[in-house]
Amino acid sequence: MSAPAERSVTVNGQACRVWEQGTGAPLVYLAGILGLPRWTPFLDRLAARRRVIVPSLPGFSGALGHDLLDSHLDWIAATLDLMDGAAAGPADLVGASTGGALAAEVAALSPAAVKKLVLVAPFGIFDEREPSADPFAQAPGAMPGMCCADPAKVTALLEMPAGTDPIEWQVSQVRASEAAARLLWPTGDTGIAKRLHRITCPTLVLWGSRDALVPASYAKRFADGIRGKTEVRGVEGAGHLADLDAPDKVADAVLQFLG
Repeated sequence: MSAPAERSVTVNGQACRVWEQGTGAPLVYLAGILGLPRWTPFLDRLAARRRVIVPSLPGFSGALGHDLLDSHLDWIAATLDLMDGAAAGPADLVGASTGGALAAEVAALSPAAVKKLVLVAPFGIFDEREPSADPFAQAPGAMPGMCCADPAKVTALLEMPAGTDPIEWQVSQVRASEAAARLLWPTGDTGIAKRLHRITCPTLVLWGSRDALVPASYAKRFADGIRGKTEVRGVEGAGHLADLDAPDKVADAVLQFLG
């Protein structure tokens, strides 16, 4: 994998990293619950065909400012500011997990910003009859297996890069977990179910068949609520972070859908 270009966008007075790679029509990617400590094979596959723009959400790897976001509306506004600064115009939007929850909000509340939408196992809905797991109540060491069918993929994602200060690396991981908790705790229900009808752009919902965090059946719940033409596809054998577990399958599905 080649290294992406890096710049930053200021949101609420705090710097948020933006990675960019490839040429062509812009595609914005919002990463999942673990953030994005490094460029991934999935993004490399997308960048072979598209201009891939990857802004870091506040508090996740490469960004600060999650402690300034006191409400869900604050998170949505910050994501809109981040996208305005990173993409500077309408773009196709791909969001996974935590990023998927916010991508759905952007498409619902700022439809002009999104051409086509891809949601990869987004948080945002909760049904006590078929509850999602609580990612913040897991035993130490359990999250890799909760996030991916192949836990080694998570271990590789979170491996400390050479030359990084170990203390700062640990702080960044704790910060990302805190940011996710501020957005999703306690149930992951963001209230998006009441706003899904506002999503009118063409939408693809992808879900790993072995998702241990959010039930794969939630894919239909999202699709049923979205007013725009919506397609649902399963990713066989993949876990919650399907783009990490099965980068080729997910990238192929995304690129085929986006055209």
